Amino acid sequence: MSQIDTKALVKDKPLVDKLIKLQPCSWFNPNITTLDIALPYVGLDKSDITDASERLKRFAPYLALAFPETAATQGIIESPVVEIANMKKAMEERYKTNFAGQLFLKKDSHLPISGSIKARGGIYEVLTHAEKLAIENGLLTKNDDYSKLFSDDFKQFFSQYSIAVGSTGNLGLSIGIMSAKLGFKVSVHMSADAREWKKQKLRSHGVNVVEYEQDYGVAVEQGRKAAQSDPKCFFIDDENSTTLFLGYSVAGERLKQQFDHMGIKVDKQHPLFVYLPCGVGGGPGGVAFGLKMAFGDNVHCIFAEPTHSPCMLLGVYTGLHDEIAVQDIGIDNLTAADGLAVGRASGFVGRAMERLLDGYYTLSDQDMYDLLTLLDKTEHIQLEPSALAGMLGPIVVTSDAPYLERMQFTAEQLQNATHLVWATGGGMVPSEEMQKYLQAGRS
Repeated sequence: MSQIDTKALVKDKPLVDKLIKLQPCSWFNPNITTLDIALPYVGLDKSDITDASERLKRFAPYLALAFPETAATQGIIESPVVEIANMKKAMEERYKTNFAGQLFLKKDSHLPISGSIKARGGIYEVLTHAEKLAIENGLLTKNDDYSKLFSDDFKQFFSQYSIAVGSTGNLGLSIGIMSAKLGFKVSVHMSADAREWKKQKLRSHGVNVVEYEQDYGVAVEQGRKAAQSDPKCFFIDDENSTTLFLGYSVAGERLKQQFDHMGIKVDKQHPLFVYLPCGVGGGPGGVAFGLKMAFGDNVHCIFAEPTHSPCMLLGVYTGLHDEIAVQDIGIDNLTAADGLAVGRASGFVGRAMERLLDGYYTLSDQDMYDLLTLLDKTEHIQLEPSALAGMLGPIVVTSDAPYLERMQFTAEQLQNATHLVWATGGGMVPSEEMQKYLQAGRS
């Protein structure tokens, strides 16, 4: 039973009352500070991101062979950025408010291999582990052509080892598909909210899927336990892994290159607002860290969560981080946004990033469905519900006068602003499943 005294918590932290009542709300962080002050709290720096970026470059020749869909980008797993001006107009009409600046979508929903943002961190951590094993066993050096990994000999070698992970769906897909391709034995521990099609897809790749009646926390815990009993099993810890975090962080420098190529300016006079759906926090935390390293204090990162799973907002706002779960204050953690159905946030991400994130907001499942249908109608882009969590961001931010005032944004700066919604998943959703999502959105 929860040891949290809810009444005392609400008295001390009034916003908790709104969370308990499942009312959509926002909280802008009064403790945000500059990058130079906040960086020591993260415990990682630019050199760590460079190291991750170099590792992905070494693996690119292998990936181009193993996954032909990455051949066009020479084995680099990356997604496009597109302007969604029709969606902006439709949202302004729907929410009866105009917001200055331009609206773009970062299509991590359509990343190759696993069709979600998890193709960054999840695949990166598997590759890091594979490299370590191959080097330790004298089968590989960092100067080799890594396409040699695409062979029966290496598959045979990796088959002596196993990998385990707990997931609500997308991380499991990325880790399962990548691990199986290399030759590892892999088990994905799936929580109750994981979609059936994701389980089927994993099984089709020869992945062992372990299903639970309970939520994400239990799946992770059981995955961790199963791995502890096997010295040759590597457990990928979504809650605390700095390796996963760094895999996501590479997105920052890549986005900067994309923006340079598109002629999009980011500086004090041209602020960038980025809206990131948040589950346990590793993906959005790592991306936000990369963005901060790429754009400094001119990028403003906002996390978005379902009203039924506001774990990061709850943890950071109360200062309790992973010592509190949404269930402790009577929230059920049941949401259509399966990738965000997490009751307890990553303590590592919450503490590392709390001085670097501008704010957090929650929205209802119906809002996500409505925005999903609206995006399909206006831009013919189809995403899964959780990927729409960030879409409400520009409305939330530009209508929050106290935040805009505290940050001293001028009308001109807001006019020059770029709003970027990070679309985290949906590229692999089967069409019959997508039709159900579209029907759930009000026309």
